[in-house]
Amino acid sequence: MTQSVGKIATKSSEPGLIEQIDIFSNKTGESVSLANGLISFTYVESIMNDTIKVNLSFIDSGNTINNKNIIEGLPLVGQEKVILKFTDNNKNTLGDKPKLVLYVNKITPVDSKTQKSIISLELVSKESILNQKIRITKRLDGKISDHVNTILTSQDYLKTEKKVEVEDTINNFNFFGNNKKSFYTINWLSKKAVSAKSQKLGESAGYIFYETSEGFFFKSIDTLLDQKPKKSFVYNETPDSRGTNVPESYDGKALDMQSDNRIDAVQKSKMGTTSNRIVTFDPFTTYYEVSKFKSEDFGSGYKKAGKKLPQQNTKFKNPDTNEEYSRTTYYILDTGTLPTGNSTQDQIKKSADQNFEVAKIANQSMMRYNLLFSQQITLTIPADLSLHAGDAIFVDTPEIKDNKNDTVDRQQGGLYIISDLCHYIASNKSLTKMNLVRESFGRKPKSSN
Repeated sequence: MTQSVGKIATKSSEPGLIEQIDIFSNKTGESVSLANGLISFTYVESIMNDTIKVNLSFIDSGNTINNKNIIEGLPLVGQEKVILKFTDNNKNTLGDKPKLVLYVNKITPVDSKTQKSIISLELVSKESILNQKIRITKRLDGKISDHVNTILTSQDYLKTEKKVEVEDTINNFNFFGNNKKSFYTINWLSKKAVSAKSQKLGESAGYIFYETSEGFFFKSIDTLLDQKPKKSFVYNETPDSRGTNVPESYDGKALDMQSDNRIDAVQKSKMGTTSNRIVTFDPFTTYYEVSKFKSEDFGSGYKKAGKKLPQQNTKFKNPDTNEEYSRTTYYILDTGTLPTGNSTQDQIKKSADQNFEVAKIANQSMMRYNLLFSQQITLTIPADLSLHAGDAIFVDTPEIKDNKNDTVDRQQGGLYIISDLCHYIASNKSLTKMNLVRESFGRKPKSSN
């Protein structure tokens, strides 16, 4: 029987097609193809990384270019441009539109003999290398989302030509760059950002900055968790019969799944994941304020992938409800600092305004980041190049019982966000391995694809 149309079958884990791996000399511009000598190839995206990364190993026969090996003949010294294009067994291609252009970051000779050698290369984005050289030195005023756009696209900074998707923020923040790196500054701003689309000031905050093959993204945690699933997978021990036995409501069956809920209750408490307080002091008025927060108070306003946030044991609640917090942070308010205005009078009018509303943002984003990794799953499927870090997928698995069971696990199953993704292509197989995360428990009904 033939593979079901639109289904990702185990047959798809057969070797994928490496169409192009061309490396260009920094000195002469000459290019060499590494595709024929390729041993292994891994492509990695992560919402926790600023840029994508590729690791590949290839055999250098010693007569690769100008009768020399590639290290001497190119010569291979680092920062060489590499153009890549590869396709999975479902006709999904990376490196077509847009082109996938990376640069050599690290060169590692793995095995060297007189007639051939094995070389490993680590490839990174152009912006990863530029980030080490370009610093933020000027003052930036306005919305945080505008600052991120400026840093990524402006001629003064990274000037990327890739797609940039920045979710609009509701809050302004003025600051001096203080000679910090571009990516450091964007990640620093992400903790201060509140989405105009999916978050409410005072309840939720926090953005994620990352790159995929499609470009750069700056999105709020709540927006990521509020997506409809891009694909749906089921994991059980029944063979898929090369795609003919995949249930109708799923795109494919996972080859392997592991739960990785490394919950450390004490560490979560230290981080103030579910309850914390903030003490602020305003030197402008000499007034200090203590604000307390609990995730359960904001739960109804959170965008959740599952049904409910983790339920805490009431036995460990502080008998004094006014003291129910596990972490305290202290801030001095920046009242009157860096006010905007076209004249001195305009700036004086704003001299009593806070530049950053710390009590409404700082601890809220801290809680949101820590909650995001409350539940984790590692899923391995046949290579699917259509998936990216930051995408939402739906996963189901049967309940664990002594007898045969077709009932889905309603605690662990449901919607997840791809936090890390690795496409692996070798001479005998092609796989996609993903780390999936979410901040809540319980399976919601699946949205239609």
